[in-house]
Amino acid sequence: MTILLATTNKGKVAELQQQLENKGFTVLTLVNFPDCPEVIEDQDTLQGNAEKKAREVFAFTQIPTFSDDTGLEVAALGGRPGVYSARYAGTDGDAVANRAKLLVEMEGAGDRSAQFRTVICYFDGKEAYFFEGICKGIITTEEHGTQGFGYDALFCPDGFTETFAQLSIEIKNEISHRGKAVAKFLAKAQAYINTINL
Repeated sequence: MTILLATTNKGKVAELQQQLENKGFTVLTLVNFPDCPEVIEDQDTLQGNAEKKAREVFAFTQIPTFSDDTGLEVAALGGRPGVYSARYAGTDGDAVANRAKLLVEMEGAGDRSAQFRTVICYFDGKEAYFFEGICKGIITTEEHGTQGFGYDALFCPDGFTETFAQLSIEIKNEISHRGKAVAKFLAKAQAYINTINL
């Protein structure tokens, strides 16, 4: 069963490959399709961005496509950066600048609670299926750890004293927003494998 991950993010690919390949999927990424046009994530919801990516990448590759969009929702910032997490500091994908801006905006904040929320879209060419995962935690006052990507070095999940950037991929996949969403996808795939034509 072949599935295409609509991303070139190496950190994201490493996490997803482990979960999907362990369940028997052959995993391809956009690295395998260098001519695939870039999808502009201009929707105002995580679900909208995930679905747009999945549909447009499928249109080019004709391979069942798995896409996700993730937002960091910080209570003290009214839920920001949310859908704009990847381009919070202005330039899409500049994780260093995004983390720096978040630390500045959180200076002196009494409530440091936050959550990561992921929405996955799986598009098989006929139907779009959606799976959501949430992981709650707090924003630390400084960066900790060198693993992970994005805001991982600033996010300490509930029940842990380490940030995502300090935890192993195995542990992160068990507790993270993306890991939970992927688990829902895999459960659906196993239960309805003929229905969704994997």
